[in-house]
Amino acid sequence: LLTPDQEELDKEINNLRKELRVKVNRLYEAQGKPELKGFNLNPMSAEEMKLINRILEG
Repeated sequence: LLTPDQEELDKEINNLRKELRVKVNRLYEAQGKPELKGFNLNPMSAEEMKLINRILEG
């Protein structure tokens, strides 16, 4: 029941992040500043976080 809603919210959040990246890059370009480094990184998924935590614990 909640899974489809969560998936839809995740898609919307990802779209907003992509749009924000483009807007920030345009702003920096207009200001004559260099592009932000590391700004195009993607967040880790829940599964990736679980694996990292498992490695750190064990």
